[in-house]
Amino acid sequence: MFAMSDSFVPYAPHLMSPASGEGLALPCVDLPRTPPGPLSDILADLALSPQSHLSIRDMTDALGERSFGASLTVFALPNLIPLPPGSTVILGLPLLFITWQMMASARGHLWFPDRFANYRVRMTTFSAFADRAIPLLRFAERWVQPRLRVARGRMLERLLGAFALILALAVFLPVPLGNWMPALALAVIGLTLTARDGLGLIAGICLGVVSIIFVACIILATGAALACIL
Repeated sequence: MFAMSDSFVPYAPHLMSPASGEGLALPCVDLPRTPPGPLSDILADLALSPQSHLSIRDMTDALGERSFGASLTVFALPNLIPLPPGSTVILGLPLLFITWQMMASARGHLWFPDRFANYRVRMTTFSAFADRAIPLLRFAERWVQPRLRVARGRMLERLLGAFALILALAVFLPVPLGNWMPALALAVIGLTLTARDGLGLIAGICLGVVSIIFVACIILATGAALACIL
């Protein structure tokens, strides 16, 4: 939801050719990008949209080049809010799609089929979600910052996507009390990935490992209890 141009060529009248009036060829120089705004500000801007409905495409367009990490955070956050039983089965579906794309997409960026991308929610529903999510994000954003740089590359992103897919599956499964921790791990991974916070990313991965063990223990305990009853 917020992409800037990779390169910039300044306007320089003194470099114009007097004979042709055309600009001379200038080398493209990669300049540092303007740091993207906080994710909480983007959600706040979307919540103020005059539209009656907001589509998935609107949200991913606003997230722009940060779509993998930011989308992980945005779609993991609803799973941290108390909702009726079974809601995680619905809310976990976008996470499955995002993490699968993160792992397997040849494009290297998030893409949704039109039918999913055009799915719309009422602005009142999104605003209610934003009112609860933005304070959590703003609290977390105080702690994330670019540090402990991790080597970037599509292969590393694929490996992280495979791990995130396991967490998304844990969120999707209707395991009693087993969805919150994996969703939190995905939110942390997404937020720190967006902020290029290597230390926070490691913390999110560690939390993810603990959450997978926790969910596995719940499943085994439930299976053992059912075996005893039956």
